[in-house]
Amino acid sequence: MTTTTSLSSAALAAALADFRSAQPLVACITNIVVAQWTANVLLASGAAPAMVDNPRESGDFAKVASGILVNLGTPYLEPVEAMRVAVSAAAEADTPWVLDPVAAGGLAWRTGVARELLGLANPAILRGNASEIAGLAGGAGGRGVDSSESSASVVDIARDLARAHRTVVAVSGDVDQLTDGDRLVRIHNGHPVMTRVTGVGCSLGALMAGFAAVTDDRLLAAATATALLTVAAERAVRVAPRPGSFAVALLDELDAVTPADIEAGARLS
Repeated sequence: MTTTTSLSSAALAAALADFRSAQPLVACITNIVVAQWTANVLLASGAAPAMVDNPRESGDFAKVASGILVNLGTPYLEPVEAMRVAVSAAAEADTPWVLDPVAAGGLAWRTGVARELLGLANPAILRGNASEIAGLAGGAGGRGVDSSESSASVVDIARDLARAHRTVVAVSGDVDQLTDGDRLVRIHNGHPVMTRVTGVGCSLGALMAGFAAVTDDRLLAAATATALLTVAAERAVRVAPRPGSFAVALLDELDAVTPADIEAGARLS
């Protein structure tokens, strides 16, 4: 049985301080809808982004980057080949990588690509909404990128995937559920307006890749990235409750949030 984690908000705060000090270089093979937004989220949070999505360079970059995001939002043929090359190179170089299997389960080809990448090397973190995580395990998936499941309903599936691939599975939802197969942490921060801005979830995968580069505890990495984004969102929505202004305010708050804010504001169970 999965046990509730002993992660503390103080541990998350310390991980954020390490992240800001290290300024990890995160190589992103991500979708065309969110590339600029993802880069801005990384910059605002304290990391350095690199959007390298061609197979001629992705392997070389995987060996020098601090962490890698592989996001299947718009899986064109050449970027998918770049993903294969980067994942193989990351395994060789011991570079942590994060898989975001966008719309897995709902679309057969991309679901197959996600499973193929999992077969090449175990990711440090596997991040998705509940339907995407269920889809990887054989479920039907959701409606496009939207989840038809609750995060709590797929905890057992997430635990099994984590154990099978020796990874952390992070399920986004009203309450984020993160497990390494043995430990479970729930994060109760965030706001519904986050779902009305394109790329918020996708950028979370990039943040996770950066945090995985600064701590060997991948559950701590995923939890700190989630807490940073969701605590910043709660602060942003107080001054900007509508989607357009919220997006700008979220970037500002990612820059402004301190380790002390995370320690005081992260709600874990």
